[in-house]
Amino acid sequence: MEYRRLGKSGLSLSALSLGSWVTFGDQAGEDVAHASMTTAFEAGVNFFDCAEAYAQGKAETMLGNVVHKAGWKRSDLVISTKIFWGGPGPNDVGLSRKHIIEGTDASLLRLQMGYVDLLFCHRPDLHVPIEETVRAMSRVVNQGKALYWGTSEWSAEQIRQAYEIARQEHLVPPTMEQPEYNMFHRERVEKEYTRLYEEIGMGTTIWSPLASGMLTGKYNDGVPKGSRLALQDYEWLRERVLGEEGQRKIDKVRRLAPIAKELDCTLAQLALAWCLKNPNVSTVITGASKPEQVGENMKALGVVSKLVPEIMEQIEAVLENKPSPEPDWRNL
Repeated sequence: MEYRRLGKSGLSLSALSLGSWVTFGDQAGEDVAHASMTTAFEAGVNFFDCAEAYAQGKAETMLGNVVHKAGWKRSDLVISTKIFWGGPGPNDVGLSRKHIIEGTDASLLRLQMGYVDLLFCHRPDLHVPIEETVRAMSRVVNQGKALYWGTSEWSAEQIRQAYEIARQEHLVPPTMEQPEYNMFHRERVEKEYTRLYEEIGMGTTIWSPLASGMLTGKYNDGVPKGSRLALQDYEWLRERVLGEEGQRKIDKVRRLAPIAKELDCTLAQLALAWCLKNPNVSTVITGASKPEQVGENMKALGVVSKLVPEIMEQIEAVLENKPSPEPDWRNL
């Protein structure tokens, strides 16, 4: 396993990590979650990601149960959760001081932990002043309930504003952002955030590296039974994949298949390795509905060194819909 610093902080994260969105509580029961997390841990994964919204809190409960049953040393783990969607009440949603403080306490109770390493604002809240959110997150950190705080899917301008407020008011600034990043979703990580990496030392814990499974190739011939697109509550994701734009992306996945074959890896491993090539990615959050998938995902680490400039150019040509020149495989 490779370990990377979370931006300019002193925290080290496994380059590949394991998330619980969709799987824990929806696709997987606690036994499967335990097996998946154990496979990841034995492969060197130290970062496990969750959120209060995942399966209405059940994912946090499952994650906490697994950690306790496994008997892992807490200091060997980096655990995160995210605050925004906590329930049906008017103050159970958003980034008010009230919900951040109460939501964090509720998450820690479900996780059966005294603190989380990373606490994220799951989305920006346009109805709450950023200063209120910064003060609340800073308080949570100062109380020892979280070691670092950050954002998820905030704009560069919003992150910059939060950082400057924290510095001006002698508060704890945000350390990391959790954005979507994959071959089909690149603008924010590769362009919008560029100055933040150097100027404020922002780290990234990227999600959906496989574009909701599209980059695995499993949707090339429709929606297989048991996949996340077949779940009742994910119609919005099914439309996103099966719509006109989704079909254009699936065509690109088909064109990526020969590259993966020549590199002797799966499409999923190719997509994960491509994300790992970005030096501004602190960790790639993977998902899995069974432990065998975790094991296969970990093999992506061995593919990174094969992504030499010629191969990266081949991939870029596919993504940009340009003719792909034949690579000289003898030089790989």
